[in-house]
Amino acid sequence: MLAIAGGKGGCGKTTTTLGLAGALGRTRRSALAADADVDMPDLHLLAAVEPTPNLAAVAAGEDVETATHPPPNLSGVGIVPAPRTMGERISLADALPRLPGTADHVLVDCPAGAGPDAATPLRIADHVLLVTTPDPACLRDAAKTAAMARALGTTIIGVVLTRADRPLPRVQRLLGTPVLASIPDGGVAVLSDESVVRAYDRLASVLLSKRL
Repeated sequence: MLAIAGGKGGCGKTTTTLGLAGALGRTRRSALAADADVDMPDLHLLAAVEPTPNLAAVAAGEDVETATHPPPNLSGVGIVPAPRTMGERISLADALPRLPGTADHVLVDCPAGAGPDAATPLRIADHVLLVTTPDPACLRDAAKTAAMARALGTTIIGVVLTRADRPLPRVQRLLGTPVLASIPDGGVAVLSDESVVRAYDRLASVLLSKRL
């Protein structure tokens, strides 16, 4: 299980989760992308799938397949949405461990911040992929997420720099992990931009070369 994490909302975690899942699907591997952000669940919106059933069903003991939705334009990808409302609280610690083994690759779109909901996916995941923009505030929050992952003993495999055309050495120095991909700003329909799609294809190739 790969946690897609970053301390600040809006840094590109959800876009990277879906973009990477789509890239893995294009390599004829199966990818399951789960939304663990129960406060701001939007992976299903980006993927254009129904919001229910979702992780709440998985936490309640139903098969993961019942909560998995195929996006209309991505082959080999399944989406497990997060609950739509704050009133529909679930135990991520109950739901997330049931995801591995359901696809070749399991990606988890993590919550922002440093609270218990943000820590749980990092604790359960095998590896963490950090996501940040070049913005200094976003980088500072990514550094906090990196410190939390290291404190939990979860390996950070690298960082994805979004809204950037090239790697920035200062990002690697600050976060203590290599920049695996730079994702250009694709505008509103970011995952329809060919340069963005190619960037996520390159990221998938890097991760597969690491046998992740």
